Amino acid sequence: MKSAVETLTPTRVKLNVEVPFEELKPNIDAAYKTIANQVQVPGFRKGKVPNQLIDQRVGRGYVIETAINDGLNGFYQSAVEETKIRPLSRPEVEITEVPDPSAQDGQLLFTVELDIRPEIELPDYSGLEITVESVEASEEDVTNSLDELRGRFGTLNNVDRPAADGDFLTIDLNAKIGDEDVDSAADISYQVGSGSMLEGMDEAVTGLSVDESAIFESKLAGGDHSGEDARVTVVVKAVKERELPVADDDFAQLASEFDTIAELREDLTKRAAEDKLVEQGVEARDKVLEKLLELVEVPVPDSVVDEQLEKHFNDENSHSAGEDHDTEEHRAEVRGNTEQAFRNEIVLDTVAEKEEIGVSQNELIDYIVSTAGQYGMDPNQFAQMLDQSGQVPMIVGEVRRRKALAKVLELAVVKDSNGEVVDLSEFVRPAGENPEGENADATSDGGDIQDENNSADDPASTKV
Repeated sequence: MKSAVETLTPTRVKLNVEVPFEELKPNIDAAYKTIANQVQVPGFRKGKVPNQLIDQRVGRGYVIETAINDGLNGFYQSAVEETKIRPLSRPEVEITEVPDPSAQDGQLLFTVELDIRPEIELPDYSGLEITVESVEASEEDVTNSLDELRGRFGTLNNVDRPAADGDFLTIDLNAKIGDEDVDSAADISYQVGSGSMLEGMDEAVTGLSVDESAIFESKLAGGDHSGEDARVTVVVKAVKERELPVADDDFAQLASEFDTIAELREDLTKRAAEDKLVEQGVEARDKVLEKLLELVEVPVPDSVVDEQLEKHFNDENSHSAGEDHDTEEHRAEVRGNTEQAFRNEIVLDTVAEKEEIGVSQNELIDYIVSTAGQYGMDPNQFAQMLDQSGQVPMIVGEVRRRKALAKVLELAVVKDSNGEVVDLSEFVRPAGENPEGENADATSDGGDIQDENNSADDPASTKV
């Protein structure tokens, strides 16, 4: 079999494939066997009908057509492997020549048009210079952390006064649209100022005492009328104030592994400094990717964008009752996000290939555990869901790209707004790597998980 690539655009090609009769013959023989099990000829058992009789009954042309249909995908896959292209879209096949049914020779010729992952030339990303905000853990940060910890051990006491910011209320709610009651709830706990329920709630309850009520207009956030405007009545049943425990040695022993408040504050100071480093690391990570993308041109196939647009706007979860999300502005936003995500993937996948970055089992497990926590799921159930839905290769690709970006950041020169060099070595250390820089054993042989179906190569995985 011969195959050749004709470049149509930077992201679209045409494959010209030639399959000689000798390579098509096994498929023709298999087609005869298939048809022999389907036709009934008097005097012959099913599956034992001679080829000549099959030619007389259904025609030699039908046999060759069946052979081509059954073997076409295999020939296409062989052509992809031979030409080393990486498909992104479904192939559009056109058969241009088939063997002569009346002869025992000839060839199968077909062409395939499809979008492929573009090949890019990476710039020299070693030593990229970026500037991040200068941050330093302050005494206020430590005090806030300590107050947050005290809040976990605080007690709620009823108070006889109007509700104020930070108070905890017990409330009843009733929502109406027109004259119809559409939703209600009783004895709900709510902290004033949290903004965690309905828009306008904080303003409505502030200043109310027990058994007092207020009416405000708001959009409903859930239920059958989600997104619709409603008139909401809130009744305050209780006002409670949180009393914090005294920050002393007894509290330190209660809330931590430390014996004194001084030791606890010292630990909180260390943690605050680590949090600030993470803030700088996140800012540096985003900026180094942005700078890298400015240095390389990545063409985006239309099929990637069109597929994402279709999926987004056909997804019933992307529509809320009473709202039309399919607007020109929203489509432009989704299009921009899709194009940006595709560029990110292509650039980071190329970096990963250049740096020969792999993904260990430990790194994959760490990512799954972390992501499962974000969704409030058990890690084992989350892992089974990923496996059953065939998304593990996509997850491997995501972890691999994260490591690639960490590598670019590791090679960058990061300074803060004061001109001081920022050491991000702790921030960029890949998961599964110990402080000495030796890779932790991930599998029985210490190897990496191979990302054979890199998500940038899989049209089903190229998503935002």
